[in-house]
Amino acid sequence: MKDLAIARFTELYGHAPTVLAWAPGRIEFIGNHTDYNGGTVLGAAIDLGMWVAVAAAPAGILRFATDSQRGIVAVPTSAPCKQVGPQRWVNYPLGVWTSFREFGWQQPDGLEYLACSNLPVGAGLSSSAAIEMASALAYLGLTGGSPAREKVVALGRHAENNFVGVPCGILDQGVSGFGRKNHLVFIDCRGPRFETVPMPAGAHFWVFNTHTKHALIDGMYAARHRECMDAAKGLGVSLLADLTPAQLEQGRALLPEVNYRRAKHVIEEIDRVARVRAALAVGDLAAVGRLLTASHRSSQVQFENSTPELDFLVETLTATPHVYGARLTGGGFGGAVMAFTDAEFSAAEAARVADVYARRFGSRPDVLHCETGEGAERLAL
Repeated sequence: MKDLAIARFTELYGHAPTVLAWAPGRIEFIGNHTDYNGGTVLGAAIDLGMWVAVAAAPAGILRFATDSQRGIVAVPTSAPCKQVGPQRWVNYPLGVWTSFREFGWQQPDGLEYLACSNLPVGAGLSSSAAIEMASALAYLGLTGGSPAREKVVALGRHAENNFVGVPCGILDQGVSGFGRKNHLVFIDCRGPRFETVPMPAGAHFWVFNTHTKHALIDGMYAARHRECMDAAKGLGVSLLADLTPAQLEQGRALLPEVNYRRAKHVIEEIDRVARVRAALAVGDLAAVGRLLTASHRSSQVQFENSTPELDFLVETLTATPHVYGARLTGGGFGGAVMAFTDAEFSAAEAARVADVYARRFGSRPDVLHCETGEGAERLAL
């Protein structure tokens, strides 16, 4: 993909790029919708991601292209407006460029840009954070800036929250930015504080992408965010991470039932993150698997961000040999399920799961056997 990005950029713009950056997608291991609630999460950077090639251009015009669409999108620097329709993908690198000024960083005055990816879009692997992180590092390569990695991660989230308009937490950008081979990334989102946690040998990730997506996913994500904030306010705290399960039960009468259930999911999910980390430390992968599956059940019942397709996959996978546990990964409302397995789980078994799903729903999920990977970085040309 590196060579493809360079060749495609050269074909489009008539010269080679001067900076190339890469950022991985991520698996949300556990910690569903806990990040913007001030909680803790565990995620893994994977070996699939986004390559961004850039070169400086005359001041005044930003030119964006991607390997998944034909043509170039030109945006004047004097009016960097949000894009609509098929050009909406530009809002991610454009939002990063806009955020440079808001963070007090030097912006490239003019830009030629190309993004290439081997991440499946809509699979819950956060192609959005990957393009944000790769874009930020590429722009910094043009301007010579070198802020701390925590600041780059914060800028990526800022761009998605304030320009793209998705009220995500720090999970996606944090894992993409701080990923490490054979490790998970632990984030205390209140800080935020980032650590890496070793993955036990013999543990594997399999992702089953259903290609289903709720038509109102953006609005539903925003609705869950609002319900969580309202629950925290109703219980007299700034964020749900400030509460224990016992305190939630004590204040249950203060909340509408739907807000109570959203809060119950988040608060218990934060506790599951802590228990997964403890189980990983002693190599108890069976316990990890049970907690992952419990996370999905809570998403299904309490947070209501699952779908029949995702639930069916979890039921099928957890009844399959060599699977420790399974859960939806990412924001939900469609997308993908992650299975956490031992080394004996094979492509043949994954294909059998996909066959069972296809007989039920009439289409096959894509199956990805993901490995952990390194975090975002600038690459030598």
